[in-house]
Amino acid sequence: MSRNYEAAIAALNSLQTNFAVVQQLRESGDRRQMNLRSLPEMIEWLRRIGYQPSDLNRLNPVHVAGTKGKGSTSAFISSILSQYISPDSSKSTDSAPRLKKVGLYTSPHLRFARERIQINSAPLSEEKFAQYFFEVWDRLEDAARVAGENPAELRTKPQYFRYLTLMAFHAYLSEGVDAAVIECGIGGEYDCTNVLERPVAAAITSLGIDHTAMLGTTIEEIAWQKGGIIKPGVKAFSAPQTASAEKVLHDRAVEKGTQLKIIPGYPGLTSDTDIKLGLAGDFQRTNAALAIATAAEFLKKVGLDDIPDDFLEKPLPTRFRKGLELARLGGRCETRHEKDVTWFIDGGHTLESIKLAGQWFTSQIYANSPSGTAASKKQRVLIFNQQTRDSNALAQALYDTLSAALGSEQPFTHAIFCTNVTYKAAGYRPDLVSMNTDASEVEKLQVQNSLAEKWRSLDPRAEVKVYNTIEEAVDFTRDLAANEKRLVNTDETPIMTFVTGSLHLVGGFLDVIETKPGPQ
Repeated sequence: MSRNYEAAIAALNSLQTNFAVVQQLRESGDRRQMNLRSLPEMIEWLRRIGYQPSDLNRLNPVHVAGTKGKGSTSAFISSILSQYISPDSSKSTDSAPRLKKVGLYTSPHLRFARERIQINSAPLSEEKFAQYFFEVWDRLEDAARVAGENPAELRTKPQYFRYLTLMAFHAYLSEGVDAAVIECGIGGEYDCTNVLERPVAAAITSLGIDHTAMLGTTIEEIAWQKGGIIKPGVKAFSAPQTASAEKVLHDRAVEKGTQLKIIPGYPGLTSDTDIKLGLAGDFQRTNAALAIATAAEFLKKVGLDDIPDDFLEKPLPTRFRKGLELARLGGRCETRHEKDVTWFIDGGHTLESIKLAGQWFTSQIYANSPSGTAASKKQRVLIFNQQTRDSNALAQALYDTLSAALGSEQPFTHAIFCTNVTYKAAGYRPDLVSMNTDASEVEKLQVQNSLAEKWRSLDPRAEVKVYNTIEEAVDFTRDLAANEKRLVNTDETPIMTFVTGSLHLVGGFLDVIETKPGPQ
């Protein structure tokens, strides 16, 4: 068979857990047994491709867990560490050691699966992705044959996320990465990334209630799970949490005989600072402060910089500052401009993150209103979906946040609810295929019709639309904006459109507007 990127994505998609299996696991209540099997199974997968957990120490990993902001915090840490890269250490002008390659492993991806595995702030190329994908594939098949198993059976391969994690470790070890920021998938204690035995530092971002089927239903249970990345002899840092969650995290650190430090903020990151974070949103200051502390610990431990004990009370070093300003992570408080539409994009998908996203969008409304008020009569559009969580509760939280902040019972003139299917004719882009949702539910637009009914009850004046695909939602918005411009015959601010509710929606949306660009 072909060994190119498209073939790798097709093979990767075959490892997705389908919806029926996901439902069966949720309903079986087998969470404890699944969790207990997770790490022994991952260690066995590692062994089958030729590694043991101690090999991962060569990556000098930084491990990041949390509910909100773990992708952003990981991006900040990676960007800071990247400022310590020397293109050629033999030509360095000083004797200080330098990094050569910094890895960043995050999830989910937006447009391309290869975005998850980055080296020096760039995703693996299609060629490298395919190379490492099939190297892992072949090693697993060889190991299956040795074990007397049929390599064609899917059980001889790990499921989707575990496979990508294995592949990331293999790619980083093969490429000689000497610092790797590894973001947990779900949880921490039983997450497959927790085969890391001795990270250089660990970070826990803001906690909230999410993935309850796997992690538990209370903030204390979730804190215990996330605190599982704390390791003996490894200093851990956390964003501020509720008192009960902080106690759990501190207790976990005591169990492991190590320190946990809560990072309340960084004085140099106040709202009036001249540091412009590369990731928008006031809440990113919390993530940036956590990243500063974690990166400082890394640099201190590996001997890359002389970090004083009172580091967090001193002015931010130039490299840290540059790292924060250059950090990038798509789909989080991101703005894209077209001639007639300005797209405001955030993948918020929990109650807490959707409120933060709403607050950010509100700030953009005020910033873009000619009079400095939200009373502008300009049309505003919402494009929203959340296929697997309580979508109506998220829509309610978004409406409440915006209507309160704007002092208006109509935050949007138009509300569009669509599936995560990318295109009318082609369906999903291959990298965006999702098999863990109910296909019949998607086809019947059950979630979208329920959301439409919910929004009409919240705001009877809004024009509510339901579409099968993201492409149709984009087309409607562009047509609306073009008609508006013709009617009022003005060059005023383009229509503001907020795309939110799911990173899967946002990923498909970005693919549509980049594949089919609107007038600039």
